[in-house]
Amino acid sequence: MTNSDLAWPSAAPAFGEVRLRALTSSDVSMVLDLSTDPYLPQIGSLPGNADREQALAYIERQHERLGTGAGYSFCIADRRTDAALGVIGLHLASLAAGRASAGYAVAPRGRGHGVAGRALTALTRFAWSVPGLHRVELYIEPWNLGSVRTAEFAGYEREGLLRSHQEIGGNRVDMLLYAATRSTD
Repeated sequence: MTNSDLAWPSAAPAFGEVRLRALTSSDVSMVLDLSTDPYLPQIGSLPGNADREQALAYIERQHERLGTGAGYSFCIADRRTDAALGVIGLHLASLAAGRASAGYAVAPRGRGHGVAGRALTALTRFAWSVPGLHRVELYIEPWNLGSVRTAEFAGYEREGLLRSHQEIGGNRVDMLLYAATRSTD
């Protein structure tokens, strides 16, 4: 399988009170809320304090990810109401080596309720349906205890500290490496 052979899931990945679905233009208010987090523009393509046009452009870029083979980009939605709560992605640049990475962000209004952990659990279970994928990695800054809790809730194990791993906000930063591996049972 190549990245260009990827298909959208026939059933929405879900866990607990969340399900993962495609972003739509009706999710623009969640994306605008997400853009108020000063950290996110440093690690992704959503501009800080985005306007409506920028938020819609961000949504469109997420739609392009699957077609280009970059991976899956989902909206985290409330399973009952379909309200948009955040975004989560499975990045497949290293699929040929059996690896992927994941990233997630919950809009400020939806934080503190375990949304990210449930979304990451749903994404990871979905990841094992991708042929050839055996490992999903997370890179977390050591200060980000909320993300550490999210990773551990979803069954990821800490594998180590990557010193000066990447640049964020103009500075080289250390990252914790967490990973989940496909069960061979």
